[in-house]
Formats: sequence, structure tokens, C-alpha cells
Amino acid sequence: MQTFDSIARLRDELRQHRLAGRSIALVPTMGNLHAGHIRLIETAAQSADVVVASIFVNPLQFGRNEDLSSYPRTLQEDQRKLQAAGCHLLFAPDEQEMYPRGRDSQTRVEVPVLSDLYCGEARPGHFSGVTTVVCKLFNIVQPDIAVFGEKDYQQLRIVRKMVNDLCMPIDILSVPVVRADSGLALSSRNGYLSHQELEKAPALQAIIRQAAEALHQGRRDFSELEHEAILQLEAAGFKRDYFRIVRRSDLSPATQDDAALVILAAAWMGPARLIDNMELDL
Repeated sequence: MQTFDSIARLRDELRQHRLAGRSIALVPTMGNLHAGHIRLIETAAQSADVVVASIFVNPLQFGRNEDLSSYPRTLQEDQRKLQAAGCHLLFAPDEQEMYPRGRDSQTRVEVPVLSDLYCGEARPGHFSGVTTVVCKLFNIVQPDIAVFGEKDYQQLRIVRKMVNDLCMPIDILSVPVVRADSGLALSSRNGYLSHQELEKAPALQAIIRQAAEALHQGRRDFSELEHEAILQLEAAGFKRDYFRIVRRSDLSPATQDDAALVILAAAWMGPARLIDNMELDL
């Protein structure tokens, strides 16, 4: 596996692959890789000839009081994992390479409406940072395919809308949530949890499953179900953020006529903000 920290050198390498007629897949990450990231790499390797991963802790998607400075940076271990998973090229730029004129003067790419809901409401400006860096990575790599995990469900929908709205010739593949044996969705931020918090954290998925079962059994009082779930989360030791039952097509609140739904949830366990979701068809 080759590692590049320069946009120009990465483009030179990718140009040779395109001239040879090879297809290219991109997996954008912020590093500190776990088994969920590796599943994305494996999916990319099954879908394209050349797999490019990126590792960039993007400052534009962190809020003023969020964990940018403390976010884990484990490049050497990440390189080992990527190579073992079949990654061919790693793009690991620094902030100067990605934003040479500084963060404040960087052109932004925004997806309206979707970016203001749920995680966007809790983290103002977060999704603008995500779509800006993802758009920039797409322009740098010019992949045929990009692979994202379904744990960040709202982010996946936003990236797909950006690609569709801007007519980008990229297929967006998604990979189901990878979980620990306990049911906890794998996340780089799980490393912030103490042993005791790790034992409590799987309750997030369990409460989502309880709400899904109630929906399958015929309950349609969505607001009441959401309220009950929030109380259950607090009783399990979480600090509330949101719990929403929405339709999959546009993430708007579900109505009685909707059948294709997704439950979206976020809650704090100690220092870690955990997110999870579940799709269901009624």
C-alpha cells in the first residue's frame, strides 16, 4: 500500500490507474480504524480494481467545544489495518494540504434542510463540514464508487443527496452497521468509554429494538413511543439527545401512511455521544 500526503502526487498515481482502465473506489475516514471501517474497505475491494482510503481529521465538522484536539490519531496502526484489508492507496493529508488558505476562507458545500435535522440540530455546522470535505475528496480522487457506513445514517442520506443534486458521477455504496457482540455499534468514540460505560452503552440499540417491535405490533403513536424511549435511555444512564421515528425517503417525521421507516437515535454515555439507527418496513 502506498501512502500520499500530497494531492498532486495522489492524482499522478490515480491517473496511471485510469489510463489502464481500472475502476476506483474511495473510503473516506477520520482514522482510528475499527472493524466497521475495515468492512468498508473490503466492500470497496469487491466493487472496484483500486481502493483508496483517506484519513483526515476534518476540523470543519467539529464544533467549538467538541473533541478535535483529543480525537485519536493512530496513523501507523491504521496503515497496518488498511494494508491487511486490501487497500491500495492511502491519502493522509494535513490541514494545510486540504485547506491551504485556512478554514475560514474555505468554500463550503451545504445540503439544506436535511443538514439541519437531528444531528445537524445538535451540532450546528457539522454537516456543512462533512459535505465540504467529502466533496473535496471526491474532486481529488474522482472515484467511480464511494463507500460509507450506515451507522451515520443521516450523513449517508446527505452525501447521497449532494451527489444527486450536483450530478456527480459516483455510485454511493452503503454497508450495514458493524456491531460488537454486545450489540453496540462500533465507533471510534467508543474508546472514550470506561469499562462500566461500555457495559451500559448497548442499551441504546436495545431500546431502539423495543420501539421497532412496538411498531411491528401495530403501535402508531410515534410521539409517545419517542417519549417512552427517551425516558428509557435516561433510566439506562444516558443523557438524552434525540430519538426519532422518521420516514426513510427524506427523514421527515413519520405519518400514519408511511411504511418505510427508520429509527434514529443519539445519546450521551459519559464523554461519548453515541448514535445508532434501525430501518424497518411496516
